[in-house]
Amino acid sequence: MISGGSRGIGRATALRLAQDGYDISFAYRSDEEAASRLGKELDALGVRWLAQQLDVVDARAVRDWVARTENDLGPVAVAVASAGITRDRPLLLMSDQDWQDVIDTNLDGTAHLCRAALFPMVKRKSGVIITLSSVSGAGNPGQGNYSASKAGIIGLTCALAKEAARFGIRVNAVAPGMIETDMTAGAFTEEQRARTLAAVPLGRFGRAEEVAESIAFLASDKASYITGAVLRIDGGIVV
Repeated sequence: MISGGSRGIGRATALRLAQDGYDISFAYRSDEEAASRLGKELDALGVRWLAQQLDVVDARAVRDWVARTENDLGPVAVAVASAGITRDRPLLLMSDQDWQDVIDTNLDGTAHLCRAALFPMVKRKSGVIITLSSVSGAGNPGQGNYSASKAGIIGLTCALAKEAARFGIRVNAVAPGMIETDMTAGAFTEEQRARTLAAVPLGRFGRAEEVAESIAFLASDKASYITGAVLRIDGGIVV
């Protein structure tokens, strides 16, 4: 299961996990065209798939999606909470709505999927949950709401890892840096982009597929002794 699965890191993750033989259930909020394109790509990979339009802010809709997935595709082995938005602005200029929208989608939406997926995993005593944090969780000017949400995801991930370990469930986070996605494409002026790029020791922005590879690793048995970890994928920007 992958929330925010039709674009960016979520889409790349769906395709990468399909390559490992997983059937894919993905949720998307509004872009039906992107969801349809992903479905065709999953067909080409020979896996079963399910697409659900929903807003992760709606906890009941997320629970219904998990139930539908288990009914149509079988037990959920891996849940990836990838849905996220930005509403960047200095805190003094940020509207109450912009603050709340980001917290509701990024942090609450992640919690909704974690909680809904965890219940059947606990009954089976197996499963993997992977959350999407960010290097911005350490604090990034102009992103107070986003930074708060991503820092909260780290705290949630580590707490849940401790709670779920006795049931044989692993919970980890990835924390991408500057990744080339639809979300970041229009987020910077050319000057800001050049300044950000200069701060990346590897000298380039990352690709969604590179994040997806790390998610696939954490989902696999190769990471069977890893839980409560936060894997930075940032080209060294916070070294």
